[in-house]
Amino acid sequence: MSVRVGTARVRALLLTLVSFFVIAGTATACTSGDDRPRVVVTTNILGDITREIVGEEADVSVLMKPNADPHSFGLSAVQAAELENADLVVYNGLGLEENVLRHVTAARESGVATFAAGEAADPLTFHTGDEGGPAEEAGEPDPHFWTDPDRVREAAGLIADQVVEHVGGVSEKAVRANAERYDGQLADLTTWMEKSFAAIPEDRRALVTNHHVFGYLADRFGFRVIGAVIPSGTTLASPSSSDLRSLTQAMKDAGVRTVFADSSQPTRLAEVLRQEVGGDVDVVALYSESLTEKGKGAGTYLQMMRANTTAMTDGLTGD
Repeated sequence: MSVRVGTARVRALLLTLVSFFVIAGTATACTSGDDRPRVVVTTNILGDITREIVGEEADVSVLMKPNADPHSFGLSAVQAAELENADLVVYNGLGLEENVLRHVTAARESGVATFAAGEAADPLTFHTGDEGGPAEEAGEPDPHFWTDPDRVREAAGLIADQVVEHVGGVSEKAVRANAERYDGQLADLTTWMEKSFAAIPEDRRALVTNHHVFGYLADRFGFRVIGAVIPSGTTLASPSSSDLRSLTQAMKDAGVRTVFADSSQPTRLAEVLRQEVGGDVDVVALYSESLTEKGKGAGTYLQMMRANTTAMTDGLTGD
């Protein structure tokens, strides 16, 4: 009898231990997804760049939806909470995400590591001149650094550094390998853009856009910025009738007949300018401040830049 009781007790103990480990394993499996390190990115352009670098090493959450305007998009309460629960927040800075920066500041003050990619990419400043720069923003930093792929290369390397330093549990070897691979793709992009733009005659390398967004591209590839329909670095500003008259005259003086408008914004203002200058002005859509959904023309940063380069080259070389 004593042997049978002992055996029963042993069996009961073994069953208890098995149940314990099964429950523990199930709990771990259920929470492992939540325990993954997390990088939160404000804009979708930076989100794509960051995902290329992080790969499968961490969860990358992007706050800005495709085709949104970085100057005006806002956050839900859930998204704001994501910022404060992140291991690292990557944002553009330089005033771009006008409705989001206060949430980034709150996350930083709560102890979250944050990285302003635009501020680290040797930013240019808006300038005035005979070609219609935004006078009210003269001397202020221009946030649109991504239109220069060389600056994106610099920013991408710094993002890799930030991920390795602040995101626990990632493989530094994997992150560095991802960054090196992507750096090569960005270098190829720059070379391809240089060859494409070489087809544009010097006297036609003049840009008129919906608002001032291509200063970095102009500086890197030798374009003149004649002006913008909205004489500002943000889409939240509005042109006056005198602004339109000044731009119209600048276009006539420069012989410019092409206006590049952001594909994510209505082209009404560009159409107004077309009426001011004359019916033969072409309005060409570019992907300037937001990626599109996958398969819609600019699902990645590399696709966006190639599409823009092709559109600009065709728009400035056509008869």
